Order: sequence, then structure tokens, then C-alpha cells
Amino acid sequence: MDTGKNLHSQEVHILVIRMSAMGDVAMTVPIIAGLLQHYPNTRITVLTKGFFKPIFEGLPRLTVFEADVKGKHKGVLGLWRLYNELKLLQIDVVADLHNVMRSNVLRAFFAMGATRFVQIDKGRTEKGALTSLSKKVFKPLKTTHQRYADVFSTLGFPVPLEEVNLLPIRRISSKTQMVIKDTTKQWIGIAPFAAFDGKMYPLDLMEKVVAGLNSAGLFHILLFGGGEMERTKLAIWEDKYENCLNLVGKIPFKEELAVISQLKLMIAMDSGNAHLSAMFGVPCITLWGVTHPYAGFYPFGQGENVLVSDREKYPLIPTSVYGNKFPSGYENAMRSISPELVLGKALEILKVQ
Repeated sequence: MDTGKNLHSQEVHILVIRMSAMGDVAMTVPIIAGLLQHYPNTRITVLTKGFFKPIFEGLPRLTVFEADVKGKHKGVLGLWRLYNELKLLQIDVVADLHNVMRSNVLRAFFAMGATRFVQIDKGRTEKGALTSLSKKVFKPLKTTHQRYADVFSTLGFPVPLEEVNLLPIRRISSKTQMVIKDTTKQWIGIAPFAAFDGKMYPLDLMEKVVAGLNSAGLFHILLFGGGEMERTKLAIWEDKYENCLNLVGKIPFKEELAVISQLKLMIAMDSGNAHLSAMFGVPCITLWGVTHPYAGFYPFGQGENVLVSDREKYPLIPTSVYGNKFPSGYENAMRSISPELVLGKALEILKVQ
């Protein structure tokens, strides 16, 4: 459909839809940054949850429109209200990077106004084959970043992923500096939690990694998580190890992002914190349990910074895309990744002998 504009000579207003989850939202950043970098006549409105707004801070010609899906934008009538609010923004084209029921309803509404609407191909069939327990096809699939880029390419804005400038370091507020205190040692982030047990490194093993980093005396170890349960568990490490600081509940999300931007290294699961680190170009070691990088969720630009569970012992990996499904006997798959291996990888990246 012709928007009536030359996409490369006049300003084009692109609506980008990606409402959840945090990691998936963070994965849009390198692609959106690349698009804004290569196409100065574009501006973008991102439709997402209000909590995620700080993720996009600093990107030029970009605004965030908050989707209140539990309030005024709930249900079909709420989405109709949302559509009419978006229509006032004079959107030219829509890039749906979510492709769920809500965005499908919005697609139908935008179709009435003849607005071009391109949706991501999530590759559900090939992901099903990759995670099959009986007819597995074990091969690397297209990355989520490439799937996002394909949407913009279809709209007429190809984004060369190898030429993307990532987000710059952000300034930390004086209040956050008072919380962190130590500025003499290298900052290492550890985010030991994940949405599902199938992709969470056992805490007793991660504590050994923390102990090893702590004993080196070179690092200030910053612990990331969310919620009271995680805060309580990380508080034990904070009390036990002198170079360890639990950040859960102590600083707002916006400040967490600023701290992440200044890390020398992040150690995380196949989870949101890995992608938050990657959007700043911070080296991030990711640990993989019953999920696998072949599904396409590897953090952007992270090279070989990956440690996966032993597929010789656990040949059915990956058993799911999200880590929520695995057969009996796979509960301890991540124990095949030794703390010594994680620690060695961290010291290698940090260039510590």
C-alpha cells in the first residue's frame, strides 16, 4: 500500500508495537537504533508498557506511547479506544514486532484506515521442530533481531545489523552513587533469576561464582532481580560477601539501566537482563538451561559469550522456547555448567589472569 510519501525523502512516522516481555522489548532497541541511524527522515512511536519507557531513553526522534492493557485499553473496546488515540498521531506505517491477539485486533482497526501494517514472522513451526522431544530438528534459526529487522525491511527500511550504533553510557544519579558507594573496583552485574526454573542456574552454583569473584578483590559485584523473594535471597549474598551489593528495591528501573550501562560485565540467564546489557554493548555471559541460543534469542552482538548445558547428557535440549517445559530428568541440566567454567569465562573477558 502506498502511503503517499517517498519513504526516504520525506518524514515517515512509524508505529512500533512490542508490549512485552522485558527482554523482547529490549531486543527491539538495536534494530530501532539502527533504523533511526540510517533513516534520518523517520520518527518512531513505540507502543509498549509504561514501565519499559526508560529502555528507549536517549533515542532520537522516538516517543513512547503507553499501552494501558489492564485499564482503559483493556479488551476490544479498550483497543478501539487505543486505536483512536493512535490515529491522532498521524501514523504512516505500523511495524508489529509482537504479533499477538491484541496487535491482531489493532491490525484490523488500522486496515479500516488503509494504514500499512506489517507483522513479525515468529517462526512458530521451525521453533516447534527445534524443541520437539520426538522429531527434533536441531539447527540454528533466524535470530529475533533479524526477524524484527525483516519487518522494517518489508516496510522499505532495511537495517544493516552489522552497522548498528548501540546506546551510550548513561549518567548515574547522585542518589544511586550513594547506594553503590564503591567506584574504585570494576563493576560486575549478576542477574541470577529467570521467569522459569528451566533456564535458571542453581543458586548454590551461582553463589560459588560470586564467591570466586569476591575473593579476587578486584570487583564490585552488583546483584539484580525483582520482587521480595529475590531481594531476600540476594540479601544473604550481600551480607556474606564484602564486595557484593544487592540492588533489588534500592533504585528505580531507570537507574538500574544507567548502572547496567556502566558495567564491565553482566552474568545472566536467557532473560531480560542479558538483553538490557547487550543494548549498551556491555559484555554479557549468558547461561542456558533447557533453552538454547539456536531458538534465536541470543543477546545482540555478544559473540561467544555463551555457556550452554551439556547436550551429550541432555540431548533433548532445547525442550522449549521459554524454559517452561522439560521432561523428567532434565531438572538439573544446568548443573552440567560448572561454576569454575563460568568464573573462568568471566575472568577471560575481564582480562584477569
